[in-house]
Amino acid sequence: MTELPARRLLLVHAHPDDESINNGATMAKYAAEGAHVTLVTCTLGERGEVIPPELAHLAGTALGEYRLRELTAAMSELGVEDFRLLGGVGRYRDSGMMGLADNDDAACFWQADVDEAAARLVEVIREVRPQVLITYDPDGGYGHPDHIQAHRVAQRAAELAAAEGLPIAKIYWNRVPRTVAEKAFAGLQEDLSGLPFPRAATLDDVPGVVDDERVTTEIDGTAYAAAKAAAMRAHVTQIDVAEPYFALSNELAQPVFTTEYYELVRGERDRARETDLFAGIEEAS
Repeated sequence: MTELPARRLLLVHAHPDDESINNGATMAKYAAEGAHVTLVTCTLGERGEVIPPELAHLAGTALGEYRLRELTAAMSELGVEDFRLLGGVGRYRDSGMMGLADNDDAACFWQADVDEAAARLVEVIREVRPQVLITYDPDGGYGHPDHIQAHRVAQRAAELAAAEGLPIAKIYWNRVPRTVAEKAFAGLQEDLSGLPFPRAATLDDVPGVVDDERVTTEIDGTAYAAAKAAAMRAHVTQIDVAEPYFALSNELAQPVFTTEYYELVRGERDRARETDLFAGIEEAS
């Protein structure tokens, strides 16, 4: 058996592009430092809205296949070699936005049995034995059914793995401190006239914004800002980047955060605000 690196990080995301927007700088930083970074994406985002007019014909399976190529390119930009689709390519389909008929598709991730999907994730945990897990909060950050389901599956997989004697030492949820978001959006308003986007988003459009005191951990990814932006650009069907801002298909400008923030929900920390996801972990574990 190949010896595992000393530090092992697992991220669980709903669709291709979520990882680059939320954790691109974190992933690039830890990959560059020699940690084993594993990304598990739960669907191919077959129901995503396509931005470039020349790609507007892509939908369903064809869009999913294209987004897998985008994901592959993004991971190359971040230096991440271990990325997988939960249960294999095409096992779970995009569920669409909450409240749509798409949610009722028997093949969509929202309809998946949580224990069954979690068991598939436990297979990955057995292999890579992560000490740190990153996923969404119970609302999925902004209420998308696939994000909510990714949270449920990740948390359940952690429970099942622990019952097998493979506990994950620290679990984090993606966050953005409210004051950081407010400052970034104030700068966006000043810069908006020079951007290719007609309007600015609001704080409500940013997943995971919480009061500052809930944030336990910040990862300075400034040195990896270019890698994060390049990874986001690789998701060309979903993201339009004009550094240091970007927009999704709604054309609403948002800041690109290169310092990324988290809430530790399982595990111990030894200071009010951590600067390392692996703080306090015995690297031999």
